[in-house]
Amino acid sequence: MSVRLSLAAQSGGFAVPSEGRIAVFLPRAEHDLSALPKEQLLVVQPFRPDHDHFAGQGYTCVPEPEAGAAFAAAVVFLPRAKALARMLVAQAAAATEGQVLIDGAKTEGIDSILKDLRKRCEPSAPVSKAHGKVFWIEGRTDLSEWLPEGPQQVEGFITAPGVFSADGIDPASRLLAAALPKKLGRCVADLGGGWGYLSAQVLKHEGVEELHLVEADHAALACARLNAADPRTQFHWADARSWKAPGPVNTVVMNPPFHTGRAAEPSLGQAFIAAAAAVLASNGSLWMVANRHLPYETVLAERFAQVREEGGDNRFKILHAAKPRRGRK
Repeated sequence: MSVRLSLAAQSGGFAVPSEGRIAVFLPRAEHDLSALPKEQLLVVQPFRPDHDHFAGQGYTCVPEPEAGAAFAAAVVFLPRAKALARMLVAQAAAATEGQVLIDGAKTEGIDSILKDLRKRCEPSAPVSKAHGKVFWIEGRTDLSEWLPEGPQQVEGFITAPGVFSADGIDPASRLLAAALPKKLGRCVADLGGGWGYLSAQVLKHEGVEELHLVEADHAALACARLNAADPRTQFHWADARSWKAPGPVNTVVMNPPFHTGRAAEPSLGQAFIAAAAAVLASNGSLWMVANRHLPYETVLAERFAQVREEGGDNRFKILHAAKPRRGRK
């Protein structure tokens, strides 16, 4: 939690510069940044809902720092993905003249990062609080070995550290792609399209003239621009739950997320279902895949006139819903 950031700043151990930009990498909506001078902060947040949260509070926000950016200090809130965490720390160190503060929960690998950094430099003594730790290192520390050597490839597709299913095609998405009917209609939307696997398969279907790939993770969307590159594709950096289609959509395909942390949160997928119903034409169809234990059938029946299971396996179910009901919020 950001209480650790406050402790580090108030103790004087972490030197908050009085001038110059301070980069804050991957703060989440629950983080309080008030211990740092707002006018100096550049919030680096590629996840659209968190990006919009801080932008709404008046912070300067970008999905990624510009090439050659330099900072007087930096703060890195560790993500759980190990490769992404190390990449962010290395990027922050390379771009920062002053100190780089690293904050993370034990469940986010803070102890592993600290242990590995002690082999490469001299981190400060850690401050432990709220089931996590915070410590800092000197900027310009060479951590180039933690940076990816080049684009990451999976079965011919480009992925990136930290994106969903970075190390392989998600089996649920593969299952859904194989189950899609031959004809999907003129306009298709892929809600939560990730790095573009499903969209790339949709583009192979006859009659598709327009494809909207909607993804909240800017890094995943950058990969999708390569993996689903086609004049028919429009890419949207947006929260699929609130995205507005420019016109009626014939078919929505999706493999919606169901985690915000470690625990399952079915309300996420339910919100995606509501969003799909809102953008579909009156005779439109939704094709989605979900873990078998997730309770989506009730909300599907509330939002659509027709709902059927169209296949799957022991882990996943393919659900097809048609004719969205109007007048629901």
